[in-house]
Amino acid sequence: MVIALKKEIGKAVIGQDYMLSGILIGLLTGGHILLEGVPGLAKSLAASTAAKALGVDFKRIQFTPDLLPADILGTEMYHQKTGEFVVKRGPIFSNFILADEINRSPAKVQSALLEAMQEHQVTIGEVTYPLDAPFLVIATQNPLEQQGTYPLPEAQQDRFMLKLKIRYPKREEERQIIQSYAKENAGLSDVETVMTREDIIRVKACVDEIYLNKKIEDYVLDIVSMTREPSPYIACGASPRASLCLIKAARCRAFLAGREYVIPDDVKTVVYDVLRHRILLSYEAEAEEITSEKLIADILEKVNLP
Repeated sequence: MVIALKKEIGKAVIGQDYMLSGILIGLLTGGHILLEGVPGLAKSLAASTAAKALGVDFKRIQFTPDLLPADILGTEMYHQKTGEFVVKRGPIFSNFILADEINRSPAKVQSALLEAMQEHQVTIGEVTYPLDAPFLVIATQNPLEQQGTYPLPEAQQDRFMLKLKIRYPKREEERQIIQSYAKENAGLSDVETVMTREDIIRVKACVDEIYLNKKIEDYVLDIVSMTREPSPYIACGASPRASLCLIKAARCRAFLAGREYVIPDDVKTVVYDVLRHRILLSYEAEAEEITSEKLIADILEKVNLP
């Protein structure tokens, strides 16, 4: 089923295997995804295509400076005939949420997603409403434009399981894009539904059963602990949520590779996506242009392989 799903998404999204694998990991582990890349790299297309191939509810929220939390969550409206307040649900009540250009809105609006992302529920007024499973938030942001943007708070970033840095397609992939989209009605019209919500839940249960040796567990703990060691370049290390996300992502990567157990390469493959947004850089690091990727690479060299 997962192979068929990836094939269907590939009908509309050419190349970008790295992004598609990340979205599948998020889907099959219940983790949210932050996509960072310049416009035109099929970030929004990948999210909408995945939703169509899964046959789930999909909503796109365009984040703008004038957006309000109620525009996302919903609000209570007074009904004159009955004299009662009626809840009008917002777009958050969907299975797939595309938070497009999430850093275009201030922190108050961004934080409206926190409860939904962590607890899978939304509070409107004094009533809490559960969200249907599966529930996945895919957020995008442009790394180039800084004017009129609001950096994501650390608490908000920590809710995202993976932060994927999307790059340009290869030359031959871009040639395929040109040839494919030159014809009329190309893209989503060819995508068919190949999985159901029940299928997703069953596959998620299989991912949770992937065997994790204690040595791999110690390997993950050693990596995350190293981010908290005193360093002139790290102002704040990763939280225990990073360890959980790293293990879940490694399990899913093993599942996608057709294995029933996790190996060190699974951890090393996903560690950058799990940790890059969870390491808070110091002023010294920014002054010396040291990135979180460089620090993660240094940590991997210091930690012994199991």
